[in-house]
Amino acid sequence: MNLHQFRFVQEAVRRNLNLTETAKALHTSQPGISKAILEFEEELGVDIFARHGKRLKRVTEPGALVLQSVEIIMREIANLKRIGEEFSKQDAGTLSIATTHTQARYFLPEPVAQLRKRWPKVQVVLHQGMPEQVARMLLDDVAEIGVATEALTEYPELITLPCYEWQHMMVVPRGHVLAGVERPTLEQLAAHALVLYHPTVSGRARIDQAFERQRLKPLVALEAIDSDVIKTYVRLGLGVGIVAELAVRDDAPDGDLVARPLGHLFGANIARLAFKRGAYLRHFVLAFASQLSPRLTPALIERAMAGGGSDYEL
Repeated sequence: MNLHQFRFVQEAVRRNLNLTETAKALHTSQPGISKAILEFEEELGVDIFARHGKRLKRVTEPGALVLQSVEIIMREIANLKRIGEEFSKQDAGTLSIATTHTQARYFLPEPVAQLRKRWPKVQVVLHQGMPEQVARMLLDDVAEIGVATEALTEYPELITLPCYEWQHMMVVPRGHVLAGVERPTLEQLAAHALVLYHPTVSGRARIDQAFERQRLKPLVALEAIDSDVIKTYVRLGLGVGIVAELAVRDDAPDGDLVARPLGHLFGANIARLAFKRGAYLRHFVLAFASQLSPRLTPALIERAMAGGGSDYEL
């Protein structure tokens, strides 16, 4: 057995047993992958996959156990590479971060700039996506750190730590009827068309639940994944915008948009930092995490990664 076989089996599962997609992802041929998997099964003496003709249909019971072992092996290989980079390249390497658009645009620029100033030989790669995609990129070793508000806690394979707390903000043009309201109500918001985040991002579930509890059905004019997009359409008069607090933090007080806090309606949200369980974290990764929140010390992160303690809430 060899690493190619491990990688083929692992990627086939990630691609929903579609060997055509697996071959594309790994830049190789489908027959080559099929042959390698069959040889792996012959060497093990068990079928990893049940088949219908040449198609893979499902993972078998022994196959599920094999996949667990393959996952551990591939994780430790990734750790070996990181250890090698840590000690051979000294203060150089690549830090891959998976995050949402809001975090990438408003929260991460300053910490990334500080990291690059301290370690100029470290290349930073930002991968942006929905929260579920952020989690998937961590699990697939595409990224080493994940930052998002939703989804991360739903994966037991990830270690997640609270980073900071934030609330939603209402944004309206300066001449809007709600611009002079300091503490908007749900009824006032429901009386206007709304411009919101997509249901999978930035605490949208809290907004929907709050309206449902009051049996209100707001009119959603537009959904987007980017705060700047929401603010652009609010400026055009499409409706009342609801964005993350970070998205208005640096707006000029006398600008064309007026922002009002909505924490009293939708509660607090917690942005979280996540790592793949069992991953080896290089020194500049730990230092970068500490820049995101003073409470996330290297000692606390290492304790969490080692399984020590569970109460890390803000």
